[in-house]
Amino acid sequence: MTRSSADIIQEYGPFPDVEAVHGVTHDGQNVWFASGDRLNAVDPGTGQIVRSIEMTAMAGTAFDGTHMFQIAEDRIQKIDPKTGSVLASIPAPQDGGCSGLAWADGALWVGQYRDRKIHKIDPETGAILRTIESTRFVTGVTWVDGELWHGTWEGDESELRRIDPETGAVLTQLDMPSGMGISGLESDGGDRFFCGGGNSGTVRVVRRPQRASAA
Repeated sequence: MTRSSADIIQEYGPFPDVEAVHGVTHDGQNVWFASGDRLNAVDPGTGQIVRSIEMTAMAGTAFDGTHMFQIAEDRIQKIDPKTGSVLASIPAPQDGGCSGLAWADGALWVGQYRDRKIHKIDPETGAILRTIESTRFVTGVTWVDGELWHGTWEGDESELRRIDPETGAVLTQLDMPSGMGISGLESDGGDRFFCGGGNSGTVRVVRRPQRASAA
């Protein structure tokens, strides 16, 4: 395992009328974050909220290239981002307790906070297809270039972890400064992670480390 301090390169917020940032995703243009009663789109160039959609949004958020997915308590809702309409709904794993949400390989990947698990689920039925165990509370989840990353947050300690998707073994760990938690996580598909900052009301940008094989 390689371990280092997280390289925080930018911060968006705090935003007006946002008490906490929960799930985070990226649609190729804007960064979206869940703030309890709405989804908010942030222009990463200006750091300003450019649009909001009212809905229950207390946990993870994902984007499949066309639709948004949002954890709403014990359900995961499929949303048309153009209209804000809920198109479908499936049960969340184990009736709730979910945190992070990501889209990859035609499936949803759901973090379960206190259960310390990541589930791959069928986006049409909610059926659990496989489960990965973690040794820490799981918050945000994201895939990038075949790498599975998740956030953790326990007490004042929080980190980003790249894990083996087969065994759950930690391969890379990026430690956040003490007291700076990660509530949601998404990659831009390149060298940036967008990390929800919980009750700080911010979204922090962390540099994704270049792997030795890529270098």
